[in-house]
Amino acid sequence: MLDFRLNTFLTVCKYMNFTRASEELNITQPAVSQHIHYLEELFQVKLFDYNNKKIRLTEAGAFLQSAATTMVHDVMHLQDKMKQLQGAKKELVFGVTLTVGEFVIPGPVAGYLKAHPETAVRMTVANTQELLKKLDDGQIDFALVEGFFAKNEYDSKVYSKEPYIGVCSPRYKPAKKMLRIEDTFEERIIVREEGSGTREIFERYLESRNFLISDYKNMIEISNISAIKALTAEGCGITFLYEAAVKKELETGALVKIPLKDFELTHDLTFIWRRNSVFSPDYKELFYQLKD
Repeated sequence: MLDFRLNTFLTVCKYMNFTRASEELNITQPAVSQHIHYLEELFQVKLFDYNNKKIRLTEAGAFLQSAATTMVHDVMHLQDKMKQLQGAKKELVFGVTLTVGEFVIPGPVAGYLKAHPETAVRMTVANTQELLKKLDDGQIDFALVEGFFAKNEYDSKVYSKEPYIGVCSPRYKPAKKMLRIEDTFEERIIVREEGSGTREIFERYLESRNFLISDYKNMIEISNISAIKALTAEGCGITFLYEAAVKKELETGALVKIPLKDFELTHDLTFIWRRNSVFSPDYKELFYQLKD
């Protein structure tokens, strides 16, 4: 349904190279140029600037890229809607970040399934950047993320504001009393891998205080939250996570909150979908159903 010339345009945007776009599309490079010229004539704008054989999007080109990406997503969603009209099972296809998937969304999804038992669910768990790409490619309809995203590319609603805290074992013996964030730098810190929303939030906080995560004397990177919590509970170091992720451990006493005086940090968990989608009313309705 999407004009094939828009598909050519998006492929050029993907590589910023006409030759690579022609190879992926299996058409000639002159054909790629012709498709781009057609769109420029149609919209009466210039889509690319050229400088020393390199290209970059103009302001109009960037706007068209965003709009066309949403169109691709909407066409895929429309195909699913049409299949449902022909008797196909309704599907809830979305993505969540790791913390959300493990500690926040299971209850709401269970409630949704009780209210809509005929619905099939496909939930992808990945970091924010991976989910944004899947959203742009039409592989998922919406996402619930903890990481940062371009607000000019996505419509969004705040799902919840989650406290972010430092924790350690109740038996943990720090090098010195931990009252300020810099007092923790002598400790071994256990963190998520680069690219995870949980880590990005902490790194941005440190940067706001003119610190870096490399200021820590020793650091362990682990992509699994359960493993991070287990090692922290065994006294192998300290960690910083959403309070929701350690709720049970705090209740049982397996972990305790580090009483930092200068660490009042909360972060939004955000429900997002492609900006200006024609299906925005559907996504807003899903937001309220999953939130309630």
